[in-house]
Amino acid sequence: MNAPAVPAAYRIGLAAWAGLALLQLIWHGWLFPGQLLPVWAVLLMTVVPLLLPLLALRRDVRRALLWVGILSLFYFCHGISEGWTSSSERWLALVEIILTLLLIGALGAGVRRRPAG
Repeated sequence: MNAPAVPAAYRIGLAAWAGLALLQLIWHGWLFPGQLLPVWAVLLMTVVPLLLPLLALRRDVRRALLWVGILSLFYFCHGISEGWTSSSERWLALVEIILTLLLIGALGAGVRRRPAG
């Protein structure tokens, strides 16, 4: 039995989701570890929320992407604030903003219109 095909928009969203999680690991775990909090606490706050929608991924890709899309609003705001305040981390903030916009755009592209009538 073949699994149903995942639309291209959702595949882009899944890639952006994975990229966002990887970016958090690299950013807060390796390039700029937290100065006020231990690294594990920062990773707990930044990576774990992105892993929670994995629980919905087995049942419905669209639902998992919806949850990540909602969560990505936090990461979008984080990217804006870091890009505005920290010149050394600005390029990481820009990547974060791009990934969140890609994720939200993939969600919007995957929405189907209801037939009129």
